Amino acid sequence: MAEHKLDAETDKKHFAGQYNAYYLVYWERFQYVLYAIAREKQIKGWTRKKKVAMIEAFNPEWRFLNDEV
Repeated sequence: MAEHKLDAETDKKHFAGQYNAYYLVYWERFQYVLYAIAREKQIKGWTRKKKVAMIEAFNPEWRFLNDEV
């Protein structure tokens, strides 16, 4: 998250920096990084509507969760 914010404030070389996407509104915990990568790929294939529904089920107020993780 710190790297995303730094990129947004400086070079804007990556997606997160270009779109100031450094606020966390959803997260999942995984024991193994390969499971996390597989889940990320799965979610990336979803429609925006389905992603919004997932976030709203987890965080209905869309609070920024950066300090909670």
